Amino acid sequence: MRAYVGWVAGAAAAVLVAGGAITYAVAEDGGGGSSNSAVPAASSADAGFARDMAVHHQQAVEMSYIVRDRTKNAEVRRLAYDIAQTQANQRGMLLGWLDLWGLPKVSADPPMTWMGMGDMASGEDGALMPGMATNSELTKLNSLSGKAAEVFFLQLMTDHHKGGIHMAEGCVDKCRVGVEKRLAQGMVDAQQSEIQLMADMLKERGAKARS
Repeated sequence: MRAYVGWVAGAAAAVLVAGGAITYAVAEDGGGGSSNSAVPAASSADAGFARDMAVHHQQAVEMSYIVRDRTKNAEVRRLAYDIAQTQANQRGMLLGWLDLWGLPKVSADPPMTWMGMGDMASGEDGALMPGMATNSELTKLNSLSGKAAEVFFLQLMTDHHKGGIHMAEGCVDKCRVGVEKRLAQGMVDAQQSEIQLMADMLKERGAKARS
């Protein structure tokens, strides 16, 4: 229990640190030109990406916490810890930007409308965006343990990262706020690296990604 509490506290601290850096990052970026200094519109790619990726990241954090309690394997637990810390931190930044811009964190438009994909977001069984696990898959992950939990987590997170990369690439292409575009590119780079790592971890367990 002590380790679990420490892990949760660490993730929470990461969000607080991110929140403290938000004002500085946006202020620093504001001098880069009129397109950066203007507050994005509620329907902009900047706002849409911030809203959707915050939701996407929240599920990654949730899955990481689940597998942390379903296996004793140090390698998988370390990966899950890194994902939870990183994505909780980034989620805090995204939500903080929406606060600074005075924009709602929830939109009446379907997810990914800002990418021109609002009619393609599934929503089936809780999977609101591409790559997201369904409610049934989360229930299954909660029911597994040991190697089976490790393999299923790695498969789910690989799909999740692929969906996240697609969204982040959309922001790199469409977002106007420089600091947000840089965050999105950082997500692409980091998650591509983690996909390769997870492919190696799956291979070690006699498994592979689902797609």
